[in-house]
Amino acid sequence: MNQYQSSVQNKLKVNVITGQGGGGHYAMYNALKAISSAQHLPWEFQVTDMDDIIDSLAAQKQVVNAYNMMGFSGHDLYNKMMKSGWTWLWPLKMRLNKLLVKLNHDAGVQFFEQYWREQQPDLVVSVMPLYNKGLWQSLQQALPGTPYVTIIGDYADYPPAFWLEPETQSYVMCPTQKTVEQADAMGVEQEYIVRTSGTIVHPRFYEPIKCDRAVEKERLGLDPDCLTGLVLFGGYGSPIMLDIAKQLERFDQKLQLIFICGRNEELATQLRESQGSQKRFVTAFTQDIPYYMHLSDFLINKPGACSVSEALVMKRPMIMERNASTLIHERYNTTWVEENQMGIVLPSFRQIGKAVEQFLQPETFALYQRNAANANNRAVFEISEFLQNLVGAEAATNQVFSSR
Repeated sequence: MNQYQSSVQNKLKVNVITGQGGGGHYAMYNALKAISSAQHLPWEFQVTDMDDIIDSLAAQKQVVNAYNMMGFSGHDLYNKMMKSGWTWLWPLKMRLNKLLVKLNHDAGVQFFEQYWREQQPDLVVSVMPLYNKGLWQSLQQALPGTPYVTIIGDYADYPPAFWLEPETQSYVMCPTQKTVEQADAMGVEQEYIVRTSGTIVHPRFYEPIKCDRAVEKERLGLDPDCLTGLVLFGGYGSPIMLDIAKQLERFDQKLQLIFICGRNEELATQLRESQGSQKRFVTAFTQDIPYYMHLSDFLINKPGACSVSEALVMKRPMIMERNASTLIHERYNTTWVEENQMGIVLPSFRQIGKAVEQFLQPETFALYQRNAANANNRAVFEISEFLQNLVGAEAATNQVFSSR
């Protein structure tokens, strides 16, 4: 029995680095867990929640954390910012985040060097930006040769020191040609650049949904034959959903909407109470997003990579906006969608009616539908296979050296 076979029987410890700012990081982690379970992979998951660790270290005064000094955490501010529509704050918060990471680099490396010795992972996978340089460095000091993989969660990097860290030997899963070009231009070694067909999406979005769309729409109080838009703005919703609802009332019976408000019950209540003659269905947080996407014809959404990728896996075109308030690291997501004609990008949702008018034209809508259906994002399966091969190759190399 070789070392890899032995480690397989004992299960491989896969440590995933994630955080609580928005829902995207844990969505990627849950996608990895789900695909490993579906494929019966011998992986034992450990979670490194950077927000919890930073809060703990700050409380012990081991690191500098400007957010705690203000009386709240960085991830709480981010989630409040998204829920309240204060996205214009993000450039300032991004600069502060990068400064704090730089100031705390040495302390972080020292802490994580001991942390990795205690955790003893076989593989570390990061679905977080900002921290990868220090985490990779500490891992190599503690457990030399342990592979480190960064799964980029946006359609482009926002350098410097965001997703890509050219001074490390971290494998980077690049979801677009743009990220490949960025990695190459920044000096990431070719052997560590891995092109995937998109960002990682939970396997349940690939599963066939066996239901009668017309029957299900009627069950939700909707017209079975009416063009249906799904309005989705992340895990905490957004006040802009109220404005969108009001503006689209003029389409009356030509359009109906499904609103998913996330963990924002107040917003869900407001949308229910403000309903006019146009049909709509409103729900708060739900795990059944694939079901609601299946019932819809298109999305109206913020340009987060998760919702964009989920929509394309479900073959749904979308309507988004791009302006000064759009999160910096999400702006290229809109550019990519626009260039590939998989959706309409507006300078403001105040013009949402113009986009819907285009989708009401059968030939125009068919073009966007066709392009969305051609996206063919298989990243979750590609990344799973890559990680299996990587750990297998690493184990085989270690076996060669240990036998000498």
